[in-house]
Amino acid sequence: MLLGIEEIERRLQEMQGWDYEENSLIKEFEAEDFKGALEILNKIGGIAEETGHHPDLLVHSYNKLRVTISTHSEGGVTMKDFELALKIDKEGI
Repeated sequence: MLLGIEEIERRLQEMQGWDYEENSLIKEFEAEDFKGALEILNKIGGIAEETGHHPDLLVHSYNKLRVTISTHSEGGVTMKDFELALKIDKEGI
């Protein structure tokens, strides 16, 4: 079930570094170098596989990773997206 904007904004206040853009949760990670960005990507990829919920991952500017999470089948943000974002944060990435 899609979450309303008020619910999304309330939940985001409890999270570090996540934003809401274009019906998705977004977070940027920065590593020391390209290899570090790939390591972050692989960690998040492992979490995604465990949960069965896969974000869009974009490595850019050689050391940055942009994570975009939404439930494509629902057309926006659901609790499943917040659960994945919280698992990513819990891993200390």
